[in-house]
Amino acid sequence: MTLYLTNTLTRTKEAFEPTRPNQVTMYVCGPTVYNFAHIGNARPAVVFDVLYRLLQRRFGRVVYARNFTDVDDKINTAAKKTGEPISTITERYIEAYQTDMAALGVLAPDLEPRVTEHVREIIGMVEQLIARGHAYAVEGHVLFHVPSFPAYGALSGRNHDEMLAGARVEVAPFKRNPADFVLWKPSTPDLPGWDSPWGRGRPGWHIECSAMIEQHLGDSIDIHGGGQDLIFPHHENEIAQGTCAHDGQTYCHYWVHNGFITIDGQKMSKSLGNVLLVRDLLSEAPGEAIRFALLSAHYRQPLDWSKEGLTQAKRSLDRLYGVLRDFGDAADVAYPAALIEPCVAALEDDLNFPKAIAELFSMAKAARQAKTDEERSSYKAALLEAGGLLGLLQQEPDAWFGQHAGTGADTAKIQSLVEARLAARSAQDYAEADRIRDELNALGVEVQDRADGPAWRRIG
Repeated sequence: MTLYLTNTLTRTKEAFEPTRPNQVTMYVCGPTVYNFAHIGNARPAVVFDVLYRLLQRRFGRVVYARNFTDVDDKINTAAKKTGEPISTITERYIEAYQTDMAALGVLAPDLEPRVTEHVREIIGMVEQLIARGHAYAVEGHVLFHVPSFPAYGALSGRNHDEMLAGARVEVAPFKRNPADFVLWKPSTPDLPGWDSPWGRGRPGWHIECSAMIEQHLGDSIDIHGGGQDLIFPHHENEIAQGTCAHDGQTYCHYWVHNGFITIDGQKMSKSLGNVLLVRDLLSEAPGEAIRFALLSAHYRQPLDWSKEGLTQAKRSLDRLYGVLRDFGDAADVAYPAALIEPCVAALEDDLNFPKAIAELFSMAKAARQAKTDEERSSYKAALLEAGGLLGLLQQEPDAWFGQHAGTGADTAKIQSLVEARLAARSAQDYAEADRIRDELNALGVEVQDRADGPAWRRIG
């Protein structure tokens, strides 16, 4: 099998091959740490966590970096509003982000660089760009001169006028071209700043990632990821900086972007009051259910978040954990590779999460029909392995069911009855199936028979 990824730069699905044998370099833009992470921040963390797991399985060595932007005007505003030191704010929200992502089953990257720890490298890259004629200093600022890079705009596919509108560029009389963007800007005494050849100041947003990539991953990397909102101007500007600083060397070979999240069909925004924080959602549902819901749509497509979707995610995991619970006595054995090949193939086909999850349920259904102890053991091992690629099914079943039991009839008991009814129907014992349905109804549970298996909900 071959791993395929949709490359935003070429707008095609391409076979992935790392530039170095048996090692992959991947960088994903992380959060600006001035507030708690919302569900939109969580989607790229989960998407690229699955890719990280998949790359490790196929290639072994993966160097994965996801940064923290800890110097930014939004952070400065938060510090002025609260009266707290900037470092106090950034440390609080870095720790909160790491805690929240861990609750979603997101593995820690190999590297988590912070902008404030790389100012020397940022200044060095700015100096390289000036020396190569791609940037200029004026009035305490340093700007990248966009016309010096003819390929500018290739990632976003925008023309000059669209780029100006999309970037919301600052109109300044000292710019040589309206599209030129800031690499370094002056700081007033009340703002964070560092000494530089151009005076006391701080880095522009785009140069930060390029400098951290150069420092930790090299002049050229395999994969750069992030949300679609970063394609322009952030990633477009990264390409310009990273390419021009290294004499035309390819900055990144594969650009991978995830789609937006909407909330009940509406754009998530403060003005609508529908920004959902991960830590608030964790009080409503287990982290694994939130992760499952985030994987319910293809990563490149929009994902509409709803309470109903989160509830269905919990029930889906109940079904899968129900199989593992019933196979608890199965021995730990090696399994035939063919059992997980359909799930792996779905993931290697441009991270097709919905297809991979469907294959997981097909595997669970087949497991229910296992006749021998050896088959039961093989299916249990395969379910755990395939689930692990998605970051799912890594708890003990009793721990999973214990997280959201206690309201109404016990969840584990309900799931057991649902599975028993399914087994009766499969054996064409419809009298027993009807008896179990009546028992479920008495518990206030309604069962719906669907093509992908039964689903249930509490009705009283």
